[in-house]
Amino acid sequence: QVRLVESGGGLVQAGGSLRLSCEVSGRFFSINTMGWYRQAPGKERELVATITSGGSTNYADSVKGRFTISRGDAKNTAYLQLNSLKPEDTAVYYCNAVLSIGTFHWGQGTQVTVSS
Repeated sequence: QVRLVESGGGLVQAGGSLRLSCEVSGRFFSINTMGWYRQAPGKERELVATITSGGSTNYADSVKGRFTISRGDAKNTAYLQLNSLKPEDTAVYYCNAVLSIGTFHWGQGTQVTVSS
């Protein structure tokens, strides 16, 4: 069984920063892509950023220049640095991992709340 655990969410004022972490555990050979998605109340889940095993990154236009995704040396962890936060960044942030066998896995989510 593959398990993803996120941490690092919280309440921050506009303009502040947070760092989210995601660790993947369980039985698997390797992870292809890891990503962060978010879902605000009443809205659909949307892509925030992804990073491949080779380090290629992709960002939503709304977060480019403010958020940075990275992976740990062990390749089973991913981080999302959130800078210059805005109230519209408020959402539950979910970690996603796509394994080399093609299966998708999600974490339980971590709440990020940005006050104005």
